[in-house]
Amino acid sequence: MGGLTINRPAALNALNDQVIRELDEALDSIDLDSIRCLVVTGEGQKAFVAGADIGQMSGLSNAEGEAFGKLGNDVFRKLETLPIPTIAAVCGFALGGGCELAMSCDIRSDTAVFGQPEVGLGITPGFGGTQRMARLIGMGRAKELLYTARKVKAPEALAIGLVQGVYPAEQLMEEALKMAQR
Repeated sequence: MGGLTINRPAALNALNDQVIRELDEALDSIDLDSIRCLVVTGEGQKAFVAGADIGQMSGLSNAEGEAFGKLGNDVFRKLETLPIPTIAAVCGFALGGGCELAMSCDIRSDTAVFGQPEVGLGITPGFGGTQRMARLIGMGRAKELLYTARKVKAPEALAIGLVQGVYPAEQLMEEALKMAQR
């Protein structure tokens, strides 16, 4: 079993170019002969990943913004298609790119708040969230969340099939690791 932690707690683990490239490198370095399951989490209890780094994004040109979205989507697709099971242990906010990162994993367990708030600003989820959400929870529910930018707390996320388990924060990693062992 392997683990991967997004580690920018001062920025609520927000995704910038560097973090996404490090995630890409980490995925490429997984020894698939010895690692049979990957647990993905964020450092701290405030946020799994609070989304893309808005500070970085605000200075991007249209072409740079498109390239950033493609980079994130490509890396999340790599995670989604890993030939081993992946578990997102989601504690805290999983918004925007964080929601998309969690949805790229096979299984999600959480104490979290999920959502794509960028749609409220007229920004399409750029890392594949529109397609993944519809596949996970159905087209109607996905459209509701994506059209309204409504956030979903853990109990509702469980009820609609966005996550497979809800645990207290202090038990989340223990439960994710138990699942990975199974």
